[in-house]
Formats: sequence, structure tokens, C-alpha cells
Amino acid sequence: MTELARVGGPLACAGLALLLVARRRDLRLVGLAAWAAGGAALVAYLAPGGHAKLLAAAALGGLALAVAIAFALRRWPWALAFAALACVPARIPVKLGSTDANLLLPLYALLGGAAIVLAWDLVRGDTRSRELGPLAWPLAAFVLWSGLSLAWSGDVRQGAIDLAAFYLPFGILAVSFARLPWSRRALTWLFAELAAMAVVFAAIGVVQYATRDVFWNPKVIVGNAYARAPFYRVNSVFYDPSIYGRFLVVAILAALVLVLRGAGQRIAIAAAAGIALVWAGLVFSFSQSSFAALIAGVLIAAAVVWRWRAAAALGLVAAVLVTVGISAPQVRHTLLGKSRTGLNSATSGRASLVGNGVRIAFHHPLGGVGIGGFKRAYADRLGLKGREPKKAASHDTPVTVAAETGLIGLALLVWLGAAALLLAFRRIPATFAGRASLIVGLALTAIAVHSLFYNAFFEDPMTFALLALAVLAAAAVDRERAT
Repeated sequence: MTELARVGGPLACAGLALLLVARRRDLRLVGLAAWAAGGAALVAYLAPGGHAKLLAAAALGGLALAVAIAFALRRWPWALAFAALACVPARIPVKLGSTDANLLLPLYALLGGAAIVLAWDLVRGDTRSRELGPLAWPLAAFVLWSGLSLAWSGDVRQGAIDLAAFYLPFGILAVSFARLPWSRRALTWLFAELAAMAVVFAAIGVVQYATRDVFWNPKVIVGNAYARAPFYRVNSVFYDPSIYGRFLVVAILAALVLVLRGAGQRIAIAAAAGIALVWAGLVFSFSQSSFAALIAGVLIAAAVVWRWRAAAALGLVAAVLVTVGISAPQVRHTLLGKSRTGLNSATSGRASLVGNGVRIAFHHPLGGVGIGGFKRAYADRLGLKGREPKKAASHDTPVTVAAETGLIGLALLVWLGAAALLLAFRRIPATFAGRASLIVGLALTAIAVHSLFYNAFFEDPMTFALLALAVLAAAAVDRERAT
């Protein structure tokens, strides 16, 4: 079965890459078929044994649901965006053999419908291609190289999970998002949904802090039991407090653009009130990576809007740092330590993970240890015991990419990131399309900065959706300039 995954992963990624860059309709259909066949091989490899009838019934039920969703998406294309955003927190714990994973099962059903719509459009003669514009080639190259690295991965199972659960379905999400017709009304309501979700999630987080009651995550519950007041991490409806914090940061930055970029007095006041409410929930996540992402986003927003007066944003940065310090005095204490041990403790062991991850990359400079192989390579390097050593979990996306896919993978990641940010920030006039482009750029920046401390850049469907929205917004800005 391992060989099935080693063949299926590269086949599916090659199919997705072809779908992203091919011009001809028949080649895009071949790519979509390869994506489906390779993905099915990965799912067959990951499926636990001894439940053939149950799994077959689940597959048929999922297919029927995907077909029903496809009919709905054909009638209401923008329903994909609204439903996908609603599915972002819905990570369901599942067991894949001996591996535990939190998967976005509702989102996968939605994307199954999106894939059927895409196939139907291509069969009926849709000639659109390269929907992701300047991002098509870097994304295709990165996905293809990552898929090929499964052939030499030191942990085929984890690599198969990464491809089947994140890269392959989210690639279809990006293509489907980029095919949506530009709609000011739809985007306005999409932001309203994001804001409403953030306010509700933040309120739940505040209630969790007040009642000392956290959902889902046993690790957070145990950590809180041994923490000193006032430190008590909350996760709202998310599994992980850092993912919760990152979602709130994206919502805050989107609202900040409306405050700073002339969206109207009433909207600006409502957005400012929303920022205050969401900020309260963010504080109790105690997510250092989320605060770092927020700082980066605020500084860039200030530089874009105020230009020479961007230094005024340092006041807000200082307020953030003071809040973090007061809220988590133990963090402040450890950060003041001069030793490497103090730094490692302040970063929850991540400094050591990054250092050893860099060493793994240096020892495998060309192709890395293969996608999904970071944990196993790290454990072997330090002599950690057990099949799934938790202390070897990666926390830095660039380091993980370099260790798993080598310098080639890291170069492709830099190409993709630079292309996306240049596209979002290149032209941002004070129009609706300009504000949308700025929001997308700030959100991508926040997720990128967050991924320096929490390895979840490609594991977040919002990343792929934002790549597509960057293309849509840039095209809208170009049309505005042409008229």
C-alpha cells in the first residue's frame, strides 16, 4: 500500500499542476482526472483497514452529497465562498490508522461539489484557463515538487495526509474561487460574514476565560490546569488557540482597512467597534504568533495608508506588546533571560525546533527529506522515541519546507509568496477594489508571519482562498483604471 501512495501523490499533484497552468481544455480535463485518481489512491492508502463496507457506504454518501452541492453551486456560485468561510473552524478529529488528525470534513464535501462543477464546465466547453493568473505557475510548481517529494519521504503516511487533506483539495478551492464573477455585493456580504463570525467566536472565547471552560483540546485543558493566573488560554470553537487567534487577526485587519481607507463614517464606526470586541477575544488566546501577525499587518496598513506618518502605528504596536506582557508575565520573565534555554522556553521549544530544522535542511539541501518527513527526521536526529514524538512537531513553515523539499521547495515558496504579495500590494487605489486588494494583502501577510511560528500556511484553506481573491481584486483594479 505504501507504493500506492508514492505513485498516487505525485500523480495527483501533477494533475493539479496541469489544471493550474494548461491552456487547452482537454489537458485541463486530463489534469482534473489525474487529480481525482491520485487523490483516490491516497485516500485508499490512508483508510483504516477492516471497515470496507462502512467506508464504501461513506464514499457513496459523500459522492451523493457532492453532487447535490454541485447543483447548488451551479445556481449560486458565490455560495462556495460563504460556505467555505463558514467551514473554516469545523475541524473534525479523525483517526487515520495510527495517526490522529483534525480534518475539515464539511469543507471537503463542499470542495467535492466544486470539483464536479469545474469538471462539468470543462466538459461543456468552458475555455477559461489559468484562473490564478501570475500565481498559477509558482503554485503549480510548488505543488508538483511537493508531490514528487513523497517518492523519497521518510514518513509516507504523514506526507499522504498533507497532500490528501490540504494541498489537493485546497488547490481546487483556489481554482474555483478564482472562477467566481467579481461582485461588490457578494464581497461586502462575505466581509460581513467574517466580521460576524469573529465577533461571535471572540465572545465565546471571553466566556471561556470567565468560566474557565475550554472545548475540544485536552492539551490546552491540561496546560491551563497547571498555569498560573491570569494565564488561561481559550480556543473558542477552534481546536487550537493559535488558529483561533489567527482567524481573529484576519478579521481585525479587514476591519482596520475599512476604518483607515474611507469606507464611510457609519461603516468605519461599526468596524472600529468590531475591532474592539474581537480584540478582547484575541487577548485571551495568549497566542504570541497571532500578536506578531497582527503587529505586521498593522504596520503595513499604516505604511500604505499614512505613508510618511506610518511611525504613528508604533503606538499601537507598543500597546499590543504591553498587553501581552501584562497578560502573560511568565512570558515576559522568560524573554528577559539571556541564555539559550530562556529563549527556548519563551518560545515553547520552537527555537530548538527551528535550529534543528535548519540543520536537517543543510544535510538534505536538494530534495529534503520528503513531504511529511520533518517529524521523523527530527526525531531520528535527536534520538526521540515513539512513532509520533510530539516534541518533533514543526512550528515554522519556511524551515519545514526547506527541510522537507530542500532549497528547490524553499525557492518555490518564496516565489509564490512574493508573487502573491506583489499582486495584492502593487496597486491599491482608494476604491472598493483597492480596499479589497489591501485586505487580501494584509490577510496573506498575517498568515505568512503567523506561519513563522506555527506551521499551518498550506494547511489553512484561507491561504488558498486569499490567493484567488488577490487575483480577482487585481483584475478589478485593472478594469477600474482602464475605464
